[in-house]
Amino acid sequence: MGFLDNLENTLKNAERGAEREDEKANSVSRAEELAALRAAAPNAEVLKKGQWTQDLLTQAVTIGHGLRMRVGMAWIGTTLRLEAKEKRLDLLPTATGIDAVYFVDGVETGREPVDLSSAPELLARKWLSAS
Repeated sequence: MGFLDNLENTLKNAERGAEREDEKANSVSRAEELAALRAAAPNAEVLKKGQWTQDLLTQAVTIGHGLRMRVGMAWIGTTLRLEAKEKRLDLLPTATGIDAVYFVDGVETGREPVDLSSAPELLARKWLSAS
């Protein structure tokens, strides 16, 4: 009986050790995510409340209407998502600025930094005319 008890205790300790390692890894990744969110917060604020974003939405709807596409918009956390038929554009705030991520049928087709001093119409046209 002593051998089986010993074996059972050893297995339980091994399981607890693995669980502790998983918890440490999860806490590290959560800390990294929070640090990235804090670093991107100023750019997220500019994206949410800036005039450039309002102009982009207006231009996307106007261009989409001309192409007979409905342009849907949604905020997912700090990300602005635009959708038109099979196309999607995600504007992601990062610590270094805002990235535009292009998708077609759910597959990423490109990524580039967004220049908020440029005309938002250029980004809307590029996204809606891309195939």
